[in-house]
Amino acid sequence: MRRSIVGLAVSLGMVFFHTGGAVAGAGLNVVGTGDGLEMLREIGDGFSVEHPDIDLSIPPSIGSGGGIAAVSSGAERLGRVARPLKESEVASGLVYLPIAKIPSAVFTHPSTGVSALSSEELVKLYSGKITNWSELGGADLRVKLVRREDADSTLQVLRGSMPGWKDLKFAPRSKTAVTTQDAINTAMDVEGAIAFGPYSQPLETGLSVLKIDGHHPTDEAYPSAVTLALIYKEGTLDGEMEAFVDFSRSDKAHALIENYGGVPVTK
Repeated sequence: MRRSIVGLAVSLGMVFFHTGGAVAGAGLNVVGTGDGLEMLREIGDGFSVEHPDIDLSIPPSIGSGGGIAAVSSGAERLGRVARPLKESEVASGLVYLPIAKIPSAVFTHPSTGVSALSSEELVKLYSGKITNWSELGGADLRVKLVRREDADSTLQVLRGSMPGWKDLKFAPRSKTAVTTQDAINTAMDVEGAIAFGPYSQPLETGLSVLKIDGHHPTDEAYPSAVTLALIYKEGTLDGEMEAFVDFSRSDKAHALIENYGGVPVTK
């Protein structure tokens, strides 16, 4: 009887251990923001070639906040964020490792007939003062605005850097995309749509990526960019995590980042 009780206690202890947090060897998931997702998946593919023994996954976006929550709780070991950590998050033991700067981009459905805007025109579009693309020399087509939630990293960067965006009030008739991919898909699917998000080269296929004040997002003078970073809980860095962190800062990863229109962070 005593042996049975001991066996039961051991079994329960093992269940508790395995459900209480992420376990090394159970797969390395890098969870969080949708910014730079395709670029990071390319980095992941290169990593998997060199480390076929590590079961790496870079799943769809749950937002920077979702990644922070997952790593903070121990549900996952590595996260990805597109905003700086708050003081309280740093104080809780999260470590922030920037790997790339990704320009913000404004893009439209090709039906708009517009390829460039001034920053003033962009403000007039998103405030609802311009409602038809013909007012900008484009098609006679109603403007369909796609915005992001207030906490979105790209929106925060635009508010901090794009002229006229700091106090911009969005037109009431706009769709709020809940993820970067949602914004991209809407702009691809809806005639007259305009949206914004992190720049990547695949945006150039099927969308019109706009020049703002004469500058393409990859130009040095383009003002807006988000920083993509990895996060983990202090004291949890194991061999699998360290291998991915090191690869994400390698020359091979830097080449992939540049191919996607990003700028590697070397420090």
